[in-house]
Amino acid sequence: MNEGTTTLVWLVIRQDDNGNRYRVGRYATRAEAQKIADSLDDRGHKQLYWVERLGQAQNGTAR
Repeated sequence: MNEGTTTLVWLVIRQDDNGNRYRVGRYATRAEAQKIADSLDDRGHKQLYWVERLGQAQNGTAR
């Protein structure tokens, strides 16, 4: 990694009530990604949100 380059390896994933999964965003730190996932989850919709590291899918397990 070069100086001044940020690697965005943490993903926020959303799964809707039909089981479809979408990447919501990519973040540099797990804490940043978790903050976004928590804020989306707090909206009270049926969707599930969770954080995973790029390349390490969780087979649909919610946070």
